[in-house]
Amino acid sequence: MSTWQDLVTASLIGTERAAVPLAPVPGLPFPADAPGGPADPAALLLDRAALLTAARRGGRPAGRAEPLSAAEPDSAPPVSQAAARRLARILRGEHPDLLAEWLAVAVARGRTAPAHLLPALLDQARRVSPADPELRRLAAEAGGSRARWLAGLNPDWRYVSAHTLAGDDAWRLGDAVQRRGYLASLRARDPGAARELIAGGWAAAGPDERFMFVKVMTSGLSLADEPLLEAALSDGSAFVRKMAAEMLATLPGSALAQRMAGRARGCLRLHQGRHGTRLVIIVPAQCDSTMRRDGISPGPSALITRPAGQAHLVLEVLARTPLRTWTGEFGRTPEQILALPAGGWAPVLFTGWARAAIAQRDRTWIAALVSWALAGGLPGTPSDVETLGELVRRMDPAFAVTGTAAGVLAAMLPGVRDAINVLRFRYQMLKELDDDDSAG
Repeated sequence: MSTWQDLVTASLIGTERAAVPLAPVPGLPFPADAPGGPADPAALLLDRAALLTAARRGGRPAGRAEPLSAAEPDSAPPVSQAAARRLARILRGEHPDLLAEWLAVAVARGRTAPAHLLPALLDQARRVSPADPELRRLAAEAGGSRARWLAGLNPDWRYVSAHTLAGDDAWRLGDAVQRRGYLASLRARDPGAARELIAGGWAAAGPDERFMFVKVMTSGLSLADEPLLEAALSDGSAFVRKMAAEMLATLPGSALAQRMAGRARGCLRLHQGRHGTRLVIIVPAQCDSTMRRDGISPGPSALITRPAGQAHLVLEVLARTPLRTWTGEFGRTPEQILALPAGGWAPVLFTGWARAAIAQRDRTWIAALVSWALAGGLPGTPSDVETLGELVRRMDPAFAVTGTAAGVLAAMLPGVRDAINVLRFRYQMLKELDDDDSAG
């Protein structure tokens, strides 16, 4: 019987009933039972097992391995060295929320991520939720042929293959990750074809897959998507309905946006009094079924007569209303509208308009809201400060470098300094990605 099997037998029977066998190792300059070894038989057994394991592994003859095939060359050039260093900082944890934007800009510029950062990039994309395939798609496209080559060596990166399968194979035969990846990739290059594929598979899809369909449509959203999303407002899944309503609210020309504008005009009006013009708020009498279908919830307090319930309902309406509603209805610029007194409703108006500006990516309103804060209308609650920080993050990146307001804001609200830092980081990031000198 071999020495290794003897050790295994002793460990199974127990050192109380079996002697610990010797573990001779050829060529060892000292005996296995050298003085000073452990007195405990169990410890002695473990020592000898460890010694023999090392000897067995070290004595294994070298095997023969077939050389790996080389990755196909990429036709697209890599990003500049400055952009590569910026990506490395993001992958190390510095402003990781900017990773998707870095990849999207690189792909749009026809550039690839540096080869030495691909393992970290593919690992980062692997950790995101499979229900949101956008980052994975961007990582696969920015990684190019080397990413596909690496995916063949590591099963954890198999999601990359979802963007290389033929359409019929990925859609008919692929798993959930591959189907999501293929659909996201198709949506990026041909939104109409992706929309037809979604419409054709909607009836047979389960709620999770329907939610994925709607989620994928957030990329490249247009009015051509409205009929499908409008129908989704009556879907059996609350998550699907909510996502569809949020997306339609960001399309100013959609029927939902027009319905919201009609409700909003009834909520907020100009009043000319002895002390000048001011804004007055008229709370809707109820949150009816049509409002609920459009994504409005009555809030934690279903009693609309309570102040908290009233504020919540007005905020929900404002956040989903196209911002051009107010400039057209009042005949004023965003700055002039914000300058109108609104009494105790000012925080609600600020938060509602801020959410609308962020969702609709309206930089004019974003700049006006931040300027209003700087002019002395600064909100005071932690939630208002958080909203202000979100506004700052979505401003024109040049604001953080060329404008003096950023420094004033950071000095007045220390909690917003992180948002200013993100703007500055993003400003430099976009400049580096615009650099065509990929060699330097």
